[in-house]
Amino acid sequence: MTTGFSSCSCRFADYFVICGLDTDSGLEPDELSGENFEQSPLRRTFKSKVLAHYPDNVEWNPFDQDAVGMLCMPKGLSFRTQVDSREPQFHSYIITREDGSRTYGFALTFFEEVTSKQICSAMQTLYHMHNAEQYDILHTPTSPHGHEELRHQHSQPRPVLHAAPAISRLQRFNSYDISRDTLYVSKCICLITPMAFAQACRKVLQQLHQAVSSPQPPPLPLESYIYNILYEVPLPPSGRSLKFSGVYGPVVCQRPSTSELPLFDFAMSEMFNLLGVENVLQLFTCALLEMQILLYSQHYQRLMTVAESITALMFPYQWQHVYVPILPASLLHFLDAPVPYLMGLHSNGQDDRTKLELPQEANLCFVDIDNHFIELPEELPQFPNKLEFIQEISEVLMSFGMSPEGNIHSSDSHAKYRFRSVDMVSDKRNGNLASPLNSYLLRENETIARLQALVKRTGVSLEKLETREDASSNKDARVQCDEEELKMHQVNIQLREVFANRFTQMFADYEVFVIQPSHDKESWFTNRDQMQNFDKASFLSDQPEPYLPFLSRFLETQMFASFIDSKILCHDDEEKEHTLRVFDSRVDKIRMLNVRTPTLRTSMYQKCTNIEEAEKAIEMRVVKIDHTALHPHLLDMKIGQGRYEQGFFPRLQSDVLSTGPTSNKWTKRSAPAQWRRRDRQKQHAEHLYLDNDQREKYIQEARNLGTTIRQPKLSNLSPSVIAQTNWKFVEGLLKECRNKTKRMLVEKMGREAVELGHGEVSITGVEENTLIASLCDLLERIWSHGLQVKQGKSALWSHLLHYQESKEKKNATPGGLGPPGFIHDTERRKSDGGGSAMPPLKVSLIQDMRHIQNISEIKTDVGKARAWVRLSMEKKLLSRHLKQLLSDHELTKKLYKRYAFLRCDDEKEQFLYHLLSFNAVDYFCFTNVFTTIMIPYHVVVFPSKKLGGSMFTANPWVCVSGELAETGVLQVPRNTLEITFECQNLGKLTTVQMGHDNTGLYAKWLVECVVVRNEITGHTYKFPCGRWLGKGVDDGSLERILVGELMTPSTENDERMCRTPPMQQSPGMMRRFVTISPNSKPKLNTGQIQEGVGEAINGIVKHFHKPEKERGSLTLLLCGEYGLVWALEQVFQHGFKSPRLFKNVFIWDFLEKAQVYFESAEQREVASDENWQSRVRHFCRFMRAINNTSRNIGKDGKFQMLVCLGSRDHLLHHWIALLADCPITAQMYEDTALIKDRSLVNSLIRVLQTLQEFNITLEASLVKGVGI
Repeated sequence: MTTGFSSCSCRFADYFVICGLDTDSGLEPDELSGENFEQSPLRRTFKSKVLAHYPDNVEWNPFDQDAVGMLCMPKGLSFRTQVDSREPQFHSYIITREDGSRTYGFALTFFEEVTSKQICSAMQTLYHMHNAEQYDILHTPTSPHGHEELRHQHSQPRPVLHAAPAISRLQRFNSYDISRDTLYVSKCICLITPMAFAQACRKVLQQLHQAVSSPQPPPLPLESYIYNILYEVPLPPSGRSLKFSGVYGPVVCQRPSTSELPLFDFAMSEMFNLLGVENVLQLFTCALLEMQILLYSQHYQRLMTVAESITALMFPYQWQHVYVPILPASLLHFLDAPVPYLMGLHSNGQDDRTKLELPQEANLCFVDIDNHFIELPEELPQFPNKLEFIQEISEVLMSFGMSPEGNIHSSDSHAKYRFRSVDMVSDKRNGNLASPLNSYLLRENETIARLQALVKRTGVSLEKLETREDASSNKDARVQCDEEELKMHQVNIQLREVFANRFTQMFADYEVFVIQPSHDKESWFTNRDQMQNFDKASFLSDQPEPYLPFLSRFLETQMFASFIDSKILCHDDEEKEHTLRVFDSRVDKIRMLNVRTPTLRTSMYQKCTNIEEAEKAIEMRVVKIDHTALHPHLLDMKIGQGRYEQGFFPRLQSDVLSTGPTSNKWTKRSAPAQWRRRDRQKQHAEHLYLDNDQREKYIQEARNLGTTIRQPKLSNLSPSVIAQTNWKFVEGLLKECRNKTKRMLVEKMGREAVELGHGEVSITGVEENTLIASLCDLLERIWSHGLQVKQGKSALWSHLLHYQESKEKKNATPGGLGPPGFIHDTERRKSDGGGSAMPPLKVSLIQDMRHIQNISEIKTDVGKARAWVRLSMEKKLLSRHLKQLLSDHELTKKLYKRYAFLRCDDEKEQFLYHLLSFNAVDYFCFTNVFTTIMIPYHVVVFPSKKLGGSMFTANPWVCVSGELAETGVLQVPRNTLEITFECQNLGKLTTVQMGHDNTGLYAKWLVECVVVRNEITGHTYKFPCGRWLGKGVDDGSLERILVGELMTPSTENDERMCRTPPMQQSPGMMRRFVTISPNSKPKLNTGQIQEGVGEAINGIVKHFHKPEKERGSLTLLLCGEYGLVWALEQVFQHGFKSPRLFKNVFIWDFLEKAQVYFESAEQREVASDENWQSRVRHFCRFMRAINNTSRNIGKDGKFQMLVCLGSRDHLLHHWIALLADCPITAQMYEDTALIKDRSLVNSLIRVLQTLQEFNITLEASLVKGVGI
C-alpha cells in the first residue's frame, strides 16, 4: 500500500546495492539463519555482505546496512556446482521505519563462478571434514539407523544410508572436488525505491544481469545505466506515466491519479492462483479482524505478493500492526510477539508444517502458500454476503481465463498466466456457459446451486469477453508496455475495485456515526484513549442480522479506529489523506444513487459498477506516455574504466556513481515549471509526508496508538535490543488490557443502567460475545509471550494443566486435606439469614477446570481455555483464579523466560487488578453459550422453623424450570429435604413447582422457600413460598408454583467489589407499603392498589421493549413478588366481606359463585348483548378448565392460573368489566370496595388494555394440565 512514503525524493530509485561474498573476510558460517551443521557444506548458509551501494547516503532515506543485507539475501550466501540449477531469482521486500513510513527493495539473485582459490580450498576442506564424519557414522555399528535418519533431516537430497554403495551416492550428490567441479556463489543486485514499481524494477535488474551474462558487451558501460536510473529518472507524478530506457529496451511505469485507488504493482492474480478465492477470502477476513497471520512459502516473492495483495485489498483501511512479509531467519524469536502480526516465513521446501514450532496458535491464521492450504483460528465469523462476493470475484477471474479454485501448480512469480479467453468464448458458443465456475461452486458447496441461476443471469457475458479480445488486438500498435503487464494491471484493478466496493457499500453511511470531539484537537488528543470515536451500537443496530458477527468484531479493530481518527482530524477535503479522500468520494457517489437510503440497510448485494472507468484510466496512460526520461549516456570516466569480464557483475566505479549531476538535467529538459509545482502538490495529496505540521504528527501518533512496533529492528540482535522490544510488548499488553476491561464494563454498565430505566438500550448479545472473545484472545497472547516451550495450541490451558498436575501431585501425598485443589475458604459466602442458605461452594481453580474437562462437547485446548475464562467471569473469579495460578512462582519460572509478561511483577499485578473490575457486573457468558451441556443442580427445601415440619409424613416433589428447559418431577427425600441431580443446562432458572402426595397421618406442610444452585457456576436462586401445602389448611393446595430470583451473594471478603443492582428490577414503590407476610391480608388503600397494578403492568411493558436476548423472566413479572397476580389479588381483596370468624374466604370462592350466576343467566338468556355473551362464555370456559385440572393446586394457585391465561389471551379487562357488573359482587363486597367504584374500575380496565399489544408466552409450568 502507499502508506507513508518516506521519500522527499522525486527520484525513481534511491540506491543501487550489490550484495554477495566478501573474498577478504572469507567463508563465515551464518549461524543465525538456523541451519545445522549436519548439512553438507554446499547446503549450508554463509554470511553475505553488502559489497557496495551507490550513492553513499541520501538524507531523506538513510541507508540501513543491516536491514538491506538481511533482506536482499535473507538466507545468506548459497553455493552451487555446475550440476545444480542456477536460475536467477527475483524478489522484493519492504523496510518499515520507526514512524511507519516504508521503502521498497527489489532484488535479483544470480550465481557467479568463484575465482578465489582460498574460497575453493576452504570448501574442499569443509567437504573432507564432512565426509569423514559421515563415514564414521556409517561404519559405527552402534548407531541405529533411526538416529542416522534424524541427522539428515535437513540435508537436501536425503541420503538413505543402508549399505556401502550409499557412500558413492552420497559423494556424487553432495560432493565438491576442487579438481573436477566448478564452484558458484550467489550474488544479488538490488534497487531501493520510495515507491513500489515492482514490474519496472524487475525489468531494469533483469536487463542489467543480461548485459553481464551475454557474450556481447552492452552498448554503454553499466555505470551509465545505473547512473541514469539513480539520478536521471524521476518518479512519475500522480496520474501520469513515464518511460525510460533499460539496457536493452524501454521500461514503462505509471502512477494512479489522486482520485484512483493507490499504487499497487504486484501481480494479485498470483495470490488467487496460489490460494483460490475461498482461501483468499478467509485470509482477508483474518486480516481485517487483526489476527496473527503467518505466511509460509519457499519463494520470497510469493510471501511478498500475498502480503502486499491482502493489505492492498483492505482499502480504505490500513494494517496497523507488525508487518514483515519476509522474516529473516535471525529474527525467528519474533514469532512469539504477543500482538497481531502479518509475517512471512521462508520454508526450505522439505520440512512440513508439523516441524514448525510456533509459539502461539490460538489466534493464528497459517497460510501454506505452496500447498494451497490455510489453517484458520477457531470461531472465525463469515464475511458479509460471502457467497455473492465469491461469485463476483470468480467472474472477474474467469473473464481473464483463470480458475476460481486457483491453480496449485501455478507458475512462478512472473505472472505467466496464459489467458484462455479465446477457448472460453468458443466454449460459450457450444452452450457451456461459464462451466468452470459451475463445477467449482457445486464442488465447494451444495447450497450454491442456487447461485447457478445467478451465473446465467449475470454471467460472464459473451460480448464482454469478445470485446476484451478485440480491444487488445486493435491496440497492439499503440500500447507502449507489453501485453502481459497491461493484463496484470487490468486484473489487479478489477479485483481491487470489487473489494473496495464491498466496503463502500457496507460503510456507505459511516459518517453519520462518527463522534466529533467536543473540544479542541489538543485535548482530544491527550484523552484519545478514553474517547469513543464511533457510535458502534447505533451503527450495528442498522445492519442486517447476518452481518453482525463480523461487523461487531471489525469495529473493535485498531485499523477501524485509526481510519475514524483520520476522519476526525481532517475536516475539509484539502486536509484529507489520499485513501480517505478517495473513499469518501465513492461513498458520496453511492449515496447520490441511493437517495432512498433504506437500500443501505438491506443485505441486497450491490455489484461493483466502476470497473470500466478504472480500467480506462490505466489504458489511457499506457497508450499515451506522458513523460520520457533522459536516455543513458557516456559518463566522464577514465580510459579503461567500465571494462568488465563476461559472467561477472563488476565492482562499479564509485567515483562516478556516488554523486548525481549538479543540476538536475531532466527537470530542465522535459519538465516545464508548472509540472513540477503540480507534482509537489500531488505528492502532498498522495501523502508523501512532505510537511511536518501538527496534523501530520497527530495522524502519525493516532496511528501508533494501539501498536508500538511495526517491524523488528533489522540489526544484529544484541540481548539489549531483544529486551527493549519485549519491554515494549509488555507495556502494550498492559495498555490493551486496561482499554479492554474498561470497554467491557462501560458496555455492561450501560446495559444495566438501561434495565434500571436510564437511557436507551444498546444492541443484542452479539457485542458481549465479541468483547468476551477478544478478551480471551488477549489472555492467550499474554500467556504465550516469552514461553520457554510450546505445548498444545493454547498457552493458557497448557499452563493450567501444568498447575493442575503439580497440585494433584501435592495432594496425592498423605496429609493433603480435603478434596484435591480445593481452597477451604470459609469467608466465601456468609449465610443469607433466615436459615435459607446452603453451605457455600468451595472456591477451587482445579474444580472449575474439571468442570470444563468433563464437557465432552468442547474438543480443543483453545475451546477449553475460552470456556474456562467464561466460567470464571460468570463466577466473578477470573482475577482470583489467575492470581492463584501465577502465585506458583516455581511453575511460572519453569514455563516462562525472564522477559515474559507473566514474570514482570508490577505489570502482572496491575493486569490482575484490571480484571478484578469485572466482579462489579453480572455475566451469564457461560450459561448462555453452552446451552446443551449437562449441569448438576442442588435443591434444598426449607420448611418453616416455627411449625413442626418434623411431623410431616407425606412425600414431597419438585420440578425446576429455566429459560431453556425444565426437569420433570423429582422426588425429594422427606428426611433430608435436599437432592442433587444432573440435567441439560436449564439456563437462568425461573420457577419451581413443588408439592406432595398427601400420604400419612400428618400431610400438612408449611414451606418457607426453596433454594436451587447451579453446581458449576455457583448461581443460586431463591424461590420464596411462605404458605402451607395440605388439604384443609390455607387454601387447600397440595402443590404450588414458586417464582424465583437470583440471590446476590452477601458482602464478602474485600476481593469482591461493590455490585450493580440486581438484573431484575423491582417495582420500587410497593416496598414501602407492604411489610406483611402474603397470607395475612395487607390493608392498602385504593391509591396504593392502583399504583401497584400500574407498576406491575409497567414492568411487563418494559420487558417487551427490550431486545429479545436481554429480557429477564416474564414469569417473575406475572407471578413474582408484586407482580400482576399479586396486584389483582389486592384489587379483589379490597372491601371483601369476611363472613364468620375463623373461616377464610378466598377470591376463588367469589369467582366460582360468579361463574354459577353467569351460567344460569346464560341459560335464562337474560342479556342479549352478543359481546357480553362471548365474554361470559370465555370466562366460564376458563373457570371450568382450571377447576377440572388433575393438578392439586389450591384456590390461590387457581386464581394465579386464571390471571396468567387471561393475560395471555388478552381477556383480563373484559373479565374485570363483567365482574364489576355482576350482582354477586354487590353481595360479597362492602360499598367502599374498589371493584364497586365505577371510575376506579374504568381506569383499571384502561391500564389492563395496554397488555393487548404484547404476545405473552407463558412458561409451561404455569399452565400445566389446563388444555386451553
